Amino acid sequence: MNTVYVDQKYKKENMPDDKNPGRGKRTSGPSSSSKQKRQGGAVKKSHGKGSASRPTKGMSGKYSSEKSAGARKDQNQRAEKKEGKGSRNSSSTQKSYSKPGKGRDKSAESESIRLNKYIAHAGICSRREADKLIEAGLVSVNGKIVSEVGTKVNPEDDVRYNGERLGNERKVYLLLNKPKDYVTTVDDPHAKKTVMDLVRRACKERIYPVGRLDKNTTGVLLFTNDGELTRKLTHPSFNKKKIYHVFLNKSLQHEDLRKIAEGIELDDGFIQVDAIAYSSKETKKEVGLEIHSGRNRIVRRIFEHLEYKVTKLDRVYFAGLTKKNLPRGRWRFLTENEIKMLKMNAFE
Repeated sequence: MNTVYVDQKYKKENMPDDKNPGRGKRTSGPSSSSKQKRQGGAVKKSHGKGSASRPTKGMSGKYSSEKSAGARKDQNQRAEKKEGKGSRNSSSTQKSYSKPGKGRDKSAESESIRLNKYIAHAGICSRREADKLIEAGLVSVNGKIVSEVGTKVNPEDDVRYNGERLGNERKVYLLLNKPKDYVTTVDDPHAKKTVMDLVRRACKERIYPVGRLDKNTTGVLLFTNDGELTRKLTHPSFNKKKIYHVFLNKSLQHEDLRKIAEGIELDDGFIQVDAIAYSSKETKKEVGLEIHSGRNRIVRRIFEHLEYKVTKLDRVYFAGLTKKNLPRGRWRFLTENEIKMLKMNAFE
């Protein structure tokens, strides 16, 4: 295999041999000879064992010979330790430097991304919708209108949509347990309190609520700047599951519960819930309701149709996310696993 060949080549080049004694692991004989040659001294021929410790021509006396031999011995021991450590890591060292140019090219290529992905990352819309904006000539790059789908841009490029510069921000995913009396909007001059007031200091990125909850409805509300994910979670074709805890002004009769389960006809068409049941044994004023429809005020209108008034409505589940361990009015960032599951469309 290729890896074995590289390791063997590495060892061959770094280990000593008869033709190249000066390379690789040092030994007392060859290393002392090469050192002495560099110092300009003559080297006596070897006369068997221990010949390397003999004094050179430039040295005089027994002390000089023993001192130089001891120094060489210490040097060789240090070299042997270093060489042994290097041999254990030879394979990893060889991998790091086997193809240095390839890594740099890959990194350079990864900096540029498709323009539609850049727009989606900015939270404007999905990639598919971004392609339509590009074809319509609504996007410019560095002052020039771009109409070709598939164009690539770099992070430092000046990308604008309708004249407004876009930022390729990191993606943020945040979950809020919405309290009552907060309007689900990014900006409403007539609203005293909006959900953005609760998450304004959560991050520096500009995030948006995914879908909406009525002013008096509480519970799970997702925020993100991921335009593509927002489209998946709010588009009618995806129909993400939602579970509500419904509080009524009077007990829900069995007959009416059956009607809701079978489906009823409203002004804007037929509607049928996925599941409905009493949520408490003590009272019939509370029910749990599971539904996929995202029609406006759909839960309240179902009960109003049967002459019930919803006194309190709490969304406890949305697209796999719950408000467990999250107090009312507080928020948290999604975990990596939750983000992955949302992107994989793993939840109903």
